[in-house]
Amino acid sequence: MAENPNIDIKHIAKLARIRISDDELPKYSEEMTNIIRMVEAMPEIDDELLVDESGVMDLREDKLSDNKLSRDEILKNAPKVVAGCVVVPKTVE
Repeated sequence: MAENPNIDIKHIAKLARIRISDDELPKYSEEMTNIIRMVEAMPEIDDELLVDESGVMDLREDKLSDNKLSRDEILKNAPKVVAGCVVVPKTVE
């Protein structure tokens, strides 16, 4: 178990596109350390089936919706649209 893992909170915040002030760094560092400790303390899971096979799930029947929207109606709330497609920020470099 890691006693004091070296966690780069600023880097994580940059990846998540959130602003964290220098005053908040100790708080988030402690929270992240607690999360890591909790995950490390979780027991290992064997390859055995953990689902009760006798419990049948009642699934809902799929139904087609009659509420058909046009492409223009769907895209009108998108922040940026080019050639009928929603433009999103690049996530992988």
